[in-house]
Amino acid sequence: MGKRSMMSDKLKVEIAKELGIENIVRQEGWGAVSSRDCGNIVKKAIEMAERNAEGNA
Repeated sequence: MGKRSMMSDKLKVEIAKELGIENIVRQEGWGAVSSRDCGNIVKKAIEMAERNAEGNA
């Protein structure tokens, strides 16, 4: 089975834009993003999901 992304590419790019790394992604691809920045993307996505869950509770 292939890998399945939990986040849409649109969401990842949106978060990358917020973190100021969108140019790296667009010019060099996701492989050029540092581990720290990848962690920050995941952290931001979790925060967004938690806020969304709280709003729906």
